[in-house]
Amino acid sequence: MTADLSKGSRVSPLAAPLTAADIDEAAERISGVVTRSPLQFNERLSEATGANVYLKREDLQAVRSYKVRGAFNLMAQLSPDELAAGVVCSSAGNHAQGFAMACRSMRTHGRVYVPAKTPKQKRDRIRYHGREFIELIAGGSTYDLAAAAALDDVARTGATLVPPYDDLRTMAGQGTIAAEVLDQLDDEPDLVIVPVGGGGCIAGITTYLAERASDTSVLGVEPAGAASMIAALAAGEPVTLDHVDQFVDGAAVARAGALPYAVLAAAGDMVALTTVDEGAVCSAMLDLYQNDGIIAEPAGALSVTALLEADIEPGSSVVCLISGGNNDVSRYNEVVERSLVHLGLKHYFLVDFPQEPGALRRFLDEVLGPGDDITLFEYVKRNNRETGEALCGVELSAATDLEGLLARMQDSDIHVELLEPGSPTYRYLT
Repeated sequence: MTADLSKGSRVSPLAAPLTAADIDEAAERISGVVTRSPLQFNERLSEATGANVYLKREDLQAVRSYKVRGAFNLMAQLSPDELAAGVVCSSAGNHAQGFAMACRSMRTHGRVYVPAKTPKQKRDRIRYHGREFIELIAGGSTYDLAAAAALDDVARTGATLVPPYDDLRTMAGQGTIAAEVLDQLDDEPDLVIVPVGGGGCIAGITTYLAERASDTSVLGVEPAGAASMIAALAAGEPVTLDHVDQFVDGAAVARAGALPYAVLAAAGDMVALTTVDEGAVCSAMLDLYQNDGIIAEPAGALSVTALLEADIEPGSSVVCLISGGNNDVSRYNEVVERSLVHLGLKHYFLVDFPQEPGALRRFLDEVLGPGDDITLFEYVKRNNRETGEALCGVELSAATDLEGLLARMQDSDIHVELLEPGSPTYRYLT
């Protein structure tokens, strides 16, 4: 879906049982636990876009994401009987940390279900924040499988579910971000850019801005491989995606929440949604770290990625939500790899070498350019064949160098096949 940032009609209040007053009450309820995160002017992004860009730093919460807002707001409203029954949540990692922190502060025992692929850094932080009050259960390849396991637990044990997004109390807690933004700026922003997973955060923010701001638009950003809210709005109801790319784990949701969907469906053209490529997210992550000293997880960089791709009105005021900073350092090799591929600097080839002396030297001297660097070379020589295949990874000095490299490959007597990103062979070999 192409983002439409034009101003349009507003629907206030939105056609869902959540109001700005609910969010104001949530702000009071969580004030003793949740940090009022900074809203920082960013000179680099402002110069790049011509707008006045501010970063809402939810990565600086104690649990390094905004998710503590919704989890604590919900649990603070549970009855003694509900708390005594125990609490359960499912999460890709960030909601679980907020949930764990709430459990420890309220001395309530809880169980957390996370996908098996949840980064170790997030699992360790869940245990740290919850201590003896949390039991962590990892299993299943996706968030949605973890969510199903949590629902089964609730049905078996009678425990209380604490949803990460599809609950009005969770949405209200997450919507307190918008209340802070309006208080932190002298004038209301023209645009707020929000990462979208299940949709609770953007639903809460949209609800508040629809009532308390006069002309602020919202741009929701989903990873291209997990655009469940765009699919829901296109279908007229939440639908389940056939496949989800798990890389942007904090937003890798196969089915958008029903309540968040209802808010966005009622919001009219106040809200637009767009997608960004996972490789572009990686480039934004690296730029945030190298230029601004901000450690953003993939979902936390969605807003800045969309900012740099959107048609932003010069001079406008834009707020980008840095939603989380729980990034596992062991993933940085993959982050760099995806960024290089997205920028056109990294390519993979299958090279069919003649099994004769000097073939590799000829490839290096005649095919590779002076700025081309081999980063991967895997070759198996088979004595019963005249040729042998090698997987070759090449990093270029500039994306424009690819044309010359391909031309030299074409002129060479060595057969070379470019592996296209996304193809089955590419995914298997890399």
